[in-house]
Amino acid sequence: MNLKTLRERLAVIIFEAETRAGKAYDVVLLVVIAASVLVAMLDSVEKIHGTHESALFVAEWCLTVLFSLDYGVRLWCVKRPAKYALSFFGLVDLLSVIPTYLSIIMPGGKYLATLRFLRILRTFRVLKLSTYQAELQMLLQALVISRRRITVFLFFVLTMVVVLGSLMYTIERGDTTSGFTSIPRSIYWAIVTLTTVGYGDVSPKTGLGQTVACLIMILGYSLIVVPTGIVATSMPQEKTARHTRVCAACQCQGHDQDAIFCKQCGNPLST
Repeated sequence: MNLKTLRERLAVIIFEAETRAGKAYDVVLLVVIAASVLVAMLDSVEKIHGTHESALFVAEWCLTVLFSLDYGVRLWCVKRPAKYALSFFGLVDLLSVIPTYLSIIMPGGKYLATLRFLRILRTFRVLKLSTYQAELQMLLQALVISRRRITVFLFFVLTMVVVLGSLMYTIERGDTTSGFTSIPRSIYWAIVTLTTVGYGDVSPKTGLGQTVACLIMILGYSLIVVPTGIVATSMPQEKTARHTRVCAACQCQGHDQDAIFCKQCGNPLST
């Protein structure tokens, strides 16, 4: 078997989940991802770290080597490595490799290994969740379409919290126990209250301040529906066709099941 044939076979296994080998590879990848995230979590527990530090260290580096090999093979299989490296999944794959190497110069960098969990998105194909790809594309398209309205809404909310925070500071600044010690602190309270989080670390003590706080809380509930309505009105009509095939050469998605060639680069699609 020559290198070209090997590259093509590996590309089918790694990037296509419709074959038996592709499904098996994704299942193994899922297990490795889960193991790496578990190791990072256990290593952050002080008692476990002190008892099993050496074992966790070895496990982390073994998993990192596997991810490094996977990333290298992916770059070798695709015809345009640079384009793949800069794609969403290419950057996710790179982030799964960097943390352990980063820990050499930054001790806490290894805990970023939990970013590997982003690679779980690849397993959607194995779990038959790829049929939801169209819905994801519709949501992203709606966010892009409504980005200007969302930006205006965010500026409106920002203006409100500044004004309301300043107002509450003016009302409550005479009572040091309320926590409104400065305008930035009061703006923090306005953000927390308007978003209906309500930590309670800063709270008004005067009657007027509590009245204004009640109005802000009610306003916060009414603001929840605004972004939802903005995005909902921008949702495109759902397409009936489901597109799940991926080009192994350029990683272009959205091909019909009976497509023969990639609509972007023209290379034959894997059968």
